[in-house]
Formats: sequence, C-alpha cells, structure tokens
Amino acid sequence: MPQFHSIVLTGATGGIGRALAIALATEGRHLLLMGRDAGRMESVAEAVRNRGAAVTCALCSVTDRKAMATHIAAFDAAHPVDLLIVNAGVTVGPDPDGAREPEGAATALIDTNLSSAIDVVEMLLDPMITRRRGRIALVSSLAALRPHGDLLSYSASKAGLRAYGVALGSRLRRFGVGVTVISPGFVTSPMSARHDGPKPMEMSADQAARRIVAGLRAGRSRIAFPLPIVLLSRIANLLPPSLSDRIERTFAARIRPEDGG
Repeated sequence: MPQFHSIVLTGATGGIGRALAIALATEGRHLLLMGRDAGRMESVAEAVRNRGAAVTCALCSVTDRKAMATHIAAFDAAHPVDLLIVNAGVTVGPDPDGAREPEGAATALIDTNLSSAIDVVEMLLDPMITRRRGRIALVSSLAALRPHGDLLSYSASKAGLRAYGVALGSRLRRFGVGVTVISPGFVTSPMSARHDGPKPMEMSADQAARRIVAGLRAGRSRIAFPLPIVLLSRIANLLPPSLSDRIERTFAARIRPEDGG
C-alpha cells in the first residue's frame, strides 16, 4: 500500500478538492493546497490543520504556469512530493438555443482542464522519476467515457486528460511512478450546481473523496464511479450512434455561467 507523506492538490477550493484535502489530512502529512478562492482556501486549510496535517497554501490559477511552477518547486524541495492530484477544472455549455459555445470558451476551458493539467504533471515528473517513487492522479470525468452534447469542450478536455493519463501510466511504470485516472460521475459541488438538468446518482463530495482515497491507497490505475453509470456509458458506446444519442439526450441540461447568469 502506498505511503503518502507529501501531497500536492490543485483545485483544492472546489467541492471534490476540499473533500479530498480533508480526507487526506492526517498527522505527519504535509499538503500543498492550490486554488483561486481566498475565502474557501482559508476554510479548507483550517479544516486540514484541525485534522493534524501541515498545510501550505498557494492562491493561483492552474493556468498561471510561472506561479504554479514556483510554488510546486519550492514545496517539493522542502517536502519531496509522493502524491500529486490534478483536480482543477471548469465547465461551460453551449447556448441553449444554439450549437456552439461562447466565443473563446472552448480554448480557455481546454487550457485549464487539459493543457495546464499536463503542464502541472510535467513540473513533478523529473523529481518523481529521479526518486523512482510517487503517484500522479488525474481527475477526469465519466463524460470522457461517453461525451455529452451539452458539455462539448468539457467532454473533449476530460477525454484528452483520460487518454494522457492512460498513456502516462504505461510510460512511467518502468520508472516506479504510478498513475491513477479518476472518472467521477455527478458530485455535489459549485460546479455541479451550475448543471441545470438530470444528475443521475449524484453523490456528495465526501462520498466521492472516500472512494478516491481508497482507490489511491490501493494503488489502482483506474477509479470510476458510480458503477451503474460507468456501465451505461460503456454500453452506450457499443450502440448505433442514433440510439446512443437518443439515450444521451434524456440527460439534456443547461450549464449556467459561473456568474450565475
């Protein structure tokens, strides 16, 4: 069973991120929490400290490569990282009456969910390979298994992240570094709250965090839940596209902008 003493977590101020930080907080661990919301960061940091873990906080966007690299390098020098969880992500949806997403939204989303995620991984690849230990966890989505018509660029970004994680795991195995690809379904969070539509088998962030932590402790390369939705997604990919699309449209939704408009 892997022993995690030094952990980097991006997207620590969101729903799953906060729950993961608290679930991983134990005596003797040091966590670098990275996120954008100062108020939420202070709240989650306090909760982590109350559980006995040491905390370093970094307020920055995952797209700020220079700031991310500075914080991660300093933390790794003081506390060699053995678990990186790349969790930061955003959603956007097309106009309810149209087929396209807002101008520039897809590029910005893919930069956050995919390009920046890969950059963060690469910031710790050399140190982990040199030490020949550690685990990298990438939070993808069940939308990567069966892309959703109301989550165009989000589905693309999460499918890309899943593919990158699978390939990276194959590459890093020879160097003693593990990779876990995490594909959750609907999890109660500020992001999920903006999803106006069916959210089958939605679970709390705490429930999701428990499943993820259990899988990481077991050294699993894939963590996907809930199982019925995982199976439905896989079956849908085996059906004729017209039938698969018909089933997918029963879950039609509107993704509200972050400002609540």
